Amino acid sequence: MIGRLRSAYRRMRLGTRLALGLGALALVVFGVVGTVLTTYMRDYLSNQLNEQLSIAQVAQSKSIAESGSLAGKKYWRWYYAVYDVKDGAPVLRTPEDPTDLPKDVDEFTAVAEVKTAAAGGTDVTRTEHLAGAGEYRLRACEVEPGVILVSAAPMDDIDDTVGQLITVQVIAFGLALLALVLFGRKVLRRGLKPLSDMASTAHGIASHDLTESAARLPLRADRKGGGPEVEELRTAFNTMLEHIDRSLAVRSEAEQRLRRFVADASHELRTPLMSVRGYADLFQYAAANAPEERDKHLARLRAEAARMGVLLDDLLLLARLDAAEVETPLRPADTDLVTLVHDAADAFRAAHPDRPLTLTDGPDSVSLRVDPHRIRQVLDNLLTNAAIHTPAGTPVCLTVSMAAGRARVEVMDSGPGIPPADRERVFDRFYRVDKARSRDRGGSGLGLAVARSLVRAHGGTVEVSSEPGRTVFTVTLPLGGPVPVPPGGSTVERAAG
Repeated sequence: MIGRLRSAYRRMRLGTRLALGLGALALVVFGVVGTVLTTYMRDYLSNQLNEQLSIAQVAQSKSIAESGSLAGKKYWRWYYAVYDVKDGAPVLRTPEDPTDLPKDVDEFTAVAEVKTAAAGGTDVTRTEHLAGAGEYRLRACEVEPGVILVSAAPMDDIDDTVGQLITVQVIAFGLALLALVLFGRKVLRRGLKPLSDMASTAHGIASHDLTESAARLPLRADRKGGGPEVEELRTAFNTMLEHIDRSLAVRSEAEQRLRRFVADASHELRTPLMSVRGYADLFQYAAANAPEERDKHLARLRAEAARMGVLLDDLLLLARLDAAEVETPLRPADTDLVTLVHDAADAFRAAHPDRPLTLTDGPDSVSLRVDPHRIRQVLDNLLTNAAIHTPAGTPVCLTVSMAAGRARVEVMDSGPGIPPADRERVFDRFYRVDKARSRDRGGSGLGLAVARSLVRAHGGTVEVSSEPGRTVFTVTLPLGGPVPVPPGGSTVERAAG
């Protein structure tokens, strides 16, 4: 039974449980107050009755001492008995009025005996039940030496008054308790309304389909009120929803970029694989029918295999950069940036003699702690990008500078520029500004993506600005060495990988 009650209590709503708890507490308080008040009233009325008996016995004692009998006004339902003490024992004196004594006087005699045995003038007061009369308060006093007066007053009025008081208390406290529970529950329900709203919001989120590619959480706990604690909870709740919303957006973007990346990677790898398969068939045919063509087909087969190897190397590097928290692909060392720029310029001039390259005067030395091979790869990719996407004879300029504790390298060309719609995506993987450009000449679309990932891994940035006749790629690196990228700092890179 108790277990079922506990189970039912746990299933109640919080407002109802708080109201019941408040009612139980109020019931305890009402019980204590009622008990104290009833006890005080009973003691007060008893003292009043004792005082009334004392006053009445003073007047009656004078009458007995003067006339030898009770005279004067008597109270209704009161009893009186006069005892003469003979040989140390009280003897009842026959009253003139028989109604002064009850049918059974044993209680009166017992009180008189106690008074006779008591030393000094101490009065004796007792509460006894008189047969056929009810509860009475008996009081014995000495009228004169050898004479004892015992008076008895009924206690019905005290019991009736106390009973009425208890009844009034039960009714009043019961109504107050009922009102407290009902109105308290209403007030508590209103106070807990903001929590109910947040619970409804949570249920709405639970029913929202988060598997959609563009999933969002449009629900928020927007209603005000409830006090500082509820406001604090509401703020934390909405902050959590914002965080979840951003996480869902990142996840959705990551899924889209991953699908696009897989599709592009499959397409890019399929092309050299088809070429390898085709040249292999040609090589087999030439070996049987045209031996003089074998070397040409073998060279093309090797070229396609090398091109596929470069593509796979770039993909592997990007994957390692995406997992930099697990295994960093960088090997920092003290490096002179100016030397790296000069080496990259010399290699570019050798590979592209038709592209005039100018190296602007700058600092004689810029010491950095970076991975020299990776920074050199960044410079080679940017220079190669300038060579691929500009007409023959287009000037290219390299500039090294320092500002605000950071080193800057600018690669500028005087080509046709990048259309505004493409500037935001030139660093995306497999993205080409000119969709119709041949892959043999246009590359795989990974060069700028690799460059940006490497620069970010060093704690730097790479930016592009372009207009017709002037395109500038700016690489910025911290002088103090690589700065760890905070989690989520390269969200685009991670999403694409």
